Amino acid sequence: MVARLLDSEPEEAYQYSRVALRLASRVAAVREAAGFASYVTQRYSEALTEFRAARRMTGRVDLWPVMADCERGLGRPERALAMAGEPEVKQLDKAGQVEMRLVAAGARGDMEQFDAAVVTLQSPELASPAVHPWTARLRYAYAEALIAAGRGEEARDWFAKAAEADTDGTTNASERLAEIDGVEFVDALDPELAEEEAEQAAEPAKRKGGEASDEQVIFEDDEDVEEYYDEDDLEIDEDFDGVVPERATDAEKAEQADEAGESGK
Repeated sequence: MVARLLDSEPEEAYQYSRVALRLASRVAAVREAAGFASYVTQRYSEALTEFRAARRMTGRVDLWPVMADCERGLGRPERALAMAGEPEVKQLDKAGQVEMRLVAAGARGDMEQFDAAVVTLQSPELASPAVHPWTARLRYAYAEALIAAGRGEEARDWFAKAAEADTDGTTNASERLAEIDGVEFVDALDPELAEEEAEQAAEPAKRKGGEASDEQVIFEDDEDVEEYYDEDDLEIDEDFDGVVPERATDAEKAEQADEAGESGK
């Protein structure tokens, strides 16, 4: 359950790790899982304790880089740097050594030794055109170190190289590259954006239905009427009683015409 929830629900994974510790604290895999659950939830002191216990039980050194990173999390970058120089680092595989280099560079950055962080990351693995699972993270960290050292133009190239190698989306190199280039991404599925676009689309309809056009004039009172019409255009019958006479039908009009004709004779 810890492994299943660690990426999606880290806090819940941590709670499962606590139960596992109560049930089987002498099992190395349990201590290691508890260490990662604590590490992901930034409980670095607990994580360091669990990793140390797992290492004592197994004698393995592959947890050495993450233990050093816990020291960084506890605000002790100098200890992380000291661990980077220990003999255990030579026992790590290539991926572990790259991870240790990343932690050491991060510790240099914590101590505001930005140029030293850049130098720490310069390695054959960084210069290699081959793509490994750790390549994107190494290039991304190097770009970040260059930014911190005030070398932004070089950083752009390395963000581009990191994005090229990051087929799994483990970093946000593409976003950083777009940020440098001044490109802004818009989430087409953002509900707030959809609501805003709907309001903008409805605005012309509101103006058409609710506001007067240039050819339509709405008068507020009698003074507006008098200003718009001349006296010759508008004659008001003061004796008008408010009753509109009915229109004559066609038959009545014909009868009136006959009567008018007889009167003329």
